[in-house]
Amino acid sequence: MTSLIDVIFLLLLFFMLSSTFSKFSEVELASASAGASGNSDVQRSFLKLGQGSLSLNGEEIAPEALAASFGNISPEADKISVIVSMQDDVTAQRLTDILVVLRGIDRLKINVLGS
Repeated sequence: MTSLIDVIFLLLLFFMLSSTFSKFSEVELASASAGASGNSDVQRSFLKLGQGSLSLNGEEIAPEALAASFGNISPEADKISVIVSMQDDVTAQRLTDILVVLRGIDRLKINVLGS
């Protein structure tokens, strides 16, 4: 009986030390509904995301400068709709990193285009 307890303790110790303790988080995605009436006063931006590239409204931008590019939102603008389009080679981690940066900016409505 003692050797069985030792084996169970060693297995428990092995699985505890070999598991990862990383924190997982959720990212909310807004899906566009068909036929929805849009507000014409809402400013729109187009963000094209590639594995090694990022462009905002057709201009290449560094991921570090993404928050600063939305920093000059005019006070009279209610919300800015950001449409995120991904290339085929984009990983889920890259998309999540960009969405986390965008979530930190006030008054943005983020829509991710599907394939």
